[in-house]
Amino acid sequence: MVFPTDLQFSQASLQDFVDCPRRFYLRYVLRVAWPAVAAEPVEEYERRQQLGQTFHRMGQQHLVGIPEVRLTPLAADPDLERWWRNYCVYRPAEMLPDTTRYPEVTLTAAIAGRRLLAKYDLIVVQPGLRVVIFDWKTSPKRNKPATLKARLQTRVYRYLLARAGAHLNGGQPFDPAQIEMIYWFAEHPEAPVRLPYDAAQYNDDEVYLTGLIEQILSLDEDAFLPTEDERRCAYCPYRSYCDRGVKAGALSEEEAETIEDVAELRLSFDFEQIAEIAF
Repeated sequence: MVFPTDLQFSQASLQDFVDCPRRFYLRYVLRVAWPAVAAEPVEEYERRQQLGQTFHRMGQQHLVGIPEVRLTPLAADPDLERWWRNYCVYRPAEMLPDTTRYPEVTLTAAIAGRRLLAKYDLIVVQPGLRVVIFDWKTSPKRNKPATLKARLQTRVYRYLLARAGAHLNGGQPFDPAQIEMIYWFAEHPEAPVRLPYDAAQYNDDEVYLTGLIEQILSLDEDAFLPTEDERRCAYCPYRSYCDRGVKAGALSEEEAETIEDVAELRLSFDFEQIAEIAF
């Protein structure tokens, strides 16, 4: 099977494959446009998406030096105002003293002949001591640490920082034991999820991610089968392609993790504009 020559991998595409190989094939190989909304009511789903994007943008602007007082008026929606207030009170990026902050960083490395990339909300370096990945979450519920640890986002983000983050550390690769990932929840600011890293997890991630990409590249078209867990299909915009229904799933707090994942998948990067990093 011939894959697009510019096919690259990210936490979003790999999570798609793990969740449903068919969805991966439709989105990243055939590049079929999104044919349906992921959840209903549509207006509320789109509102949550927009608010989440705005919050991330406000955080990025604050981290590059725009004063809080200039950004606060942008938080006109009650949900966004609450998230922003929590951000300003808890100031998660200032949890460590004497640090250098790198917001909106993209890292990439070659794996199995393809590029694997990740775009980070924030990387905070405490020289010689530790480096922390921060990821902002605006979902109503706080995900369980075990769930987040198993997500491709966690595996890809920590692995790539150890593999391709040397330029953030004076040219010296980070020791995996120096790395920690923190998920900070705007609705639960007092209870971030902290996930430390080590050499054993790094080695496991390298084997797993390499094997996953090699597996994808070895498949024929008819091997990209729909998931057997049809509960996922209710929130998949491609459900009609697989005769898995035409009505979107209901937007609810119980499905918050699924909704946020779908929202993140719709935010694509312009891969051609990402600077190459020496492998």
